[in-house]
Amino acid sequence: MGALVALAFLIPLATSLGDRAREEAIADAARRSAMVTGALAVSTEPEVVRRAVAASGDDPATRPVVHGLGVDESGGRAAAADLQRARADGRSLVVDVDGGVVRLDPVVLGDRTAVVEVFVPESAPGDGAASRWLLLLGVAAALVGAAVLVVDRVAARAVDSARALVRAALAVGDGDLAVRVEPSGPRELAEAGYAFNRMADRLVAARTEERELVADLSHRLRTPLTVLRLDAEALESDDTSVGSFSEAELDRRRGIRRIRQAIVTLEGEIDVLIKTTRKTVAHEAGPAMCDVSEVVRDRMVFWAALAGDQNRPHRVIGAQLRIPAPVPRAELAAALDAVVGNVFRYTPQGTAFEVAVSRRDGYVAIRIDDAGPGIANPDRALRRGASDQGSTGLGLDIAKRVALQANGSVSIDRARLGGASVVMLLADPEATPRPVNRFGLVGRMAREAREQKTAGRRWPRRRPTDA
Repeated sequence: MGALVALAFLIPLATSLGDRAREEAIADAARRSAMVTGALAVSTEPEVVRRAVAASGDDPATRPVVHGLGVDESGGRAAAADLQRARADGRSLVVDVDGGVVRLDPVVLGDRTAVVEVFVPESAPGDGAASRWLLLLGVAAALVGAAVLVVDRVAARAVDSARALVRAALAVGDGDLAVRVEPSGPRELAEAGYAFNRMADRLVAARTEERELVADLSHRLRTPLTVLRLDAEALESDDTSVGSFSEAELDRRRGIRRIRQAIVTLEGEIDVLIKTTRKTVAHEAGPAMCDVSEVVRDRMVFWAALAGDQNRPHRVIGAQLRIPAPVPRAELAAALDAVVGNVFRYTPQGTAFEVAVSRRDGYVAIRIDDAGPGIANPDRALRRGASDQGSTGLGLDIAKRVALQANGSVSIDRARLGGASVVMLLADPEATPRPVNRFGLVGRMAREAREQKTAGRRWPRRRPTDA
């Protein structure tokens, strides 16, 4: 293609150069003819004419020849008819002859007309033709080389872009949704690169939404499951080892045992599902923010209804203003549900509890107090997989993981109400964190709580126990 373009450009150029060389040669012949016609205007003496002819050129083959004055006309090449036509027309003529062309210039000298003939051989228009053709060939070679280079670079860019798209598509097919391509190459391939990146972004968003949906569904199942567990615990004993029972009573107690065991198994499976799904979503989605007060208010709508069913006095402190925290909303809701769920699980019905939110010293604190028996060994309870109540300890483990994700921690202390006080500290994203005594913060929160007015009936103070 590059060679054809070069030839299409060079052929008209070569023709133009040849025509120009011919015109220059004929113009030179006209100048030499003018020298002779000028001399004829002064004198027609044969000697004067011969000197003028000799002065017009060094090459005898191309010297002018004067017809009609009786001077030597042996070098003439023009036909008699052409000479007669030049005299009749009274104007210059250029006529083709063997070996080239001749220029005929008529000169009126009184009662007769002379004709000056100048021969332009075929070699004259081609003087320097070899060098010109070499130049043209060099230009053609340069154009072809440039065309090949440009086509090669364009093809290389296209191939590189296509290969990058193939590699990215294979990576996405293998499950790596983080891969992206740098759009490059021809416009069509660049557009394909942008379209691929948009597709990958939408796949990531779709998978994140799917996992969020699974985690949210698990989270929503967990709260009504707590109600089922509490109702199951309110049923009669399922012990069949002591006493004698009828066949119907044995079946009933065994059924109660199966219900309780199924609820425990289901709770464990949902806890694992929430944990693994939230971990994957948090890893893919990156850092997130939520309003702690909004999460507390939203979750307490559910727990307040359940507390009303069990006659549990409760209140929420400090959740009126927006308090940001660097954790996903669903993660914080799961942690709050886990801690509050422990209150319902391990304290008798009618036990009071409160949830308080505060913001101070570069941290956001979420405190969950209860008036239950308390936790005898807080350090052991905070260790993963351990609990003083015979459970897996996953509830506090979820809270601890969320706090660590927000550069905070979880601590357990004696509550003002007499039971356990679980405090989650989250780094305040709008303040510069600094070292702080967590238990001192808990104490300040407790003092603030004592100073606030209580709504409804006053809760009875319980004596702290180590049970």
